[in-house]
Amino acid sequence: MPPKGYIKVNDFYCKGCELCVDACPQHVLQLSPDRINGKGYHPAEMTTSECSGCGVCAIMCPEAAINVFRMSGQKVSA
Repeated sequence: MPPKGYIKVNDFYCKGCELCVDACPQHVLQLSPDRINGKGYHPAEMTTSECSGCGVCAIMCPEAAINVFRMSGQKVSA
C-alpha cells in the first residue's frame, strides 16, 4: 500500500503560481476556484485524499507556503 499524506498551504504566502500543481505526481492539487487570499491569488489546495506525502509540491514552492505531512503526523518538509 502506498504511503498516505496531506498538505497544508499557508494562504498568506501562496501566490497561485501553480508550480506545485504541475509538479504533483499524484495530481491531487489545484488552485482553489472559490477562495482568494489577501493578495488576490487563488491559493493551492488538495482535491482528493490520494496524497502520498512525497513533498515534491513543497520543494517546488518558491514561497515555502506548503507543509507536507505523512499520516503518522510526522512533518516531512517545511
